[in-house]
Amino acid sequence: MEQTSPQLVTTVRMFSQLISSTRRGARLARLLTMTELYFWGVPQGVTERAEQVVAELAANAVLHGRVPGRDFRLRLALEADGGALRIEVTDARGERLPAVVPPGGGDGGRGLPLVAALADRWGVVPCPPGGKTVWVVLDPDRMPPNE
Repeated sequence: MEQTSPQLVTTVRMFSQLISSTRRGARLARLLTMTELYFWGVPQGVTERAEQVVAELAANAVLHGRVPGRDFRLRLALEADGGALRIEVTDARGERLPAVVPPGGGDGGRGLPLVAALADRWGVVPCPPGGKTVWVVLDPDRMPPNE
């Protein structure tokens, strides 16, 4: 029986920053993302999707994941050779898990359906001792929706 070895993903660029859980902090997360991706030479289509994803996830971290006195974390990781971009936003409210609500299906906003539409993959994982991390992967080969 022939076995293949697992492929290791090599991250060539990484950015991580604690940001205050305020509206200004959410705006700063978006601006930091745009600046980092520009200097990394990430294609414009990925950068535009990343800007919208970070804006939504940071806003959610401030509105729904805020614990007084606790910041949220923005993390960006770019794979080698023009690979996928991974975005992570970690907040302090692990008991408040996000869920995509279908249009007209509740009093939720449009943020997570937008994230789901822009992402190639996304999910949520617990972040001990009590937080959660929402992660999104953006592949460089995918075109932005409805350009």
